[in-house]
Amino acid sequence: MSKLSKSAIAKGDGTFNICEVSISDPEPDEVLVKMKAAGLCHTDYDSLSWGKPIVMGHEGAGVVEQVGAAVTSVKPGDQVILNWATPCMYCFQCQEGNQHICENNSPVVAGGNGHTPGQATLGSTKWEGNPIERSFNLGTLSEYTLVKESAVVKVEEANLNFSAASIISCGVMTGYGSVVNAAKLKAGSSVVVLGCGGVGLNVINACQIAGASRIIAVDINPAKLEMAKMFGATEVILAEKDDVGLISVSGKVKKMLVGRGADYAFECTAIPALGAAPLTMIRNAGTAVQVSGIEEEITIDMRLFEWDKIYINPLYGKCRPQIDFPVLMQLYKKGQLKLDQMISKEYRLDDLQQAFDDMLAGVNAKGVIVFP
Repeated sequence: MSKLSKSAIAKGDGTFNICEVSISDPEPDEVLVKMKAAGLCHTDYDSLSWGKPIVMGHEGAGVVEQVGAAVTSVKPGDQVILNWATPCMYCFQCQEGNQHICENNSPVVAGGNGHTPGQATLGSTKWEGNPIERSFNLGTLSEYTLVKESAVVKVEEANLNFSAASIISCGVMTGYGSVVNAAKLKAGSSVVVLGCGGVGLNVINACQIAGASRIIAVDINPAKLEMAKMFGATEVILAEKDDVGLISVSGKVKKMLVGRGADYAFECTAIPALGAAPLTMIRNAGTAVQVSGIEEEITIDMRLFEWDKIYINPLYGKCRPQIDFPVLMQLYKKGQLKLDQMISKEYRLDDLQQAFDDMLAGVNAKGVIVFP
């Protein structure tokens, strides 16, 4: 029996509508989730122009409404966080422990942001009578979403703050995982974080949790630098827009760190021209991490790698959802992971345009859509 769900539909031409989709009952390995909150990021805005209609949204948390006959990990009434990197658990990468780059199900690796076997049955969600894909296998900007069992992580917590839980499944995981899973930051290390938007703030918070001794935050926006201090930055540098490649900032960083440079530098700006900037900030044998997902050709002076420098480009913080999400929730419960402070404003689905406008204007660290 189909269920109607009020949803945000990206039309593929840069615009979206708030309208209804119909959702069929779950197939054996599928779960129907009643959404309670969905985080917003720039990828959601980008999805408006992907050239095809999709149910928008790829971060979220909610309550299980209905399960398929073969589902064993959750039941109706369970609280869940949704995960877009749905692992198959048997491909080469999953067997290697790289669930975030599953060769079969990942919408990034296997599907180029398109339909993969990691998405619930395509014909089970329809808009205007036609099957419609769900963004990143999820489509969280919807009152209900139908997903594979592998896309849900059960949360055992009374009175769960769904808004806080909703942002774990992309930006928080990306920031935290880039520090802990990918860079494997050592306690006592020095760090530079370039860009203090939502992901950058999560990187800063994760560096604090991991025990970094000095965390230098860099941004062109003084207000964002003030937020960086709230999330654990020990020092800040206000960058200038005309500082090409942040060369001037690099000089300041080295001066602050006895002329040597930082142990780690994290690029969180998503500005292609700054793709090589973290290499200028680190010491010999230091580690540069490209967190923001720059996906275009840039030119890098190979002398920036001298000597023994490492440059890595992790996806989704090397997420292992069933392992990492519970850890993040425990850190939040202990007050170490600053999720409440990350959320600048909550919106209703009908206010999605305003939420996008605020995000693009840099008003919010993170906006969240909440559902009644």
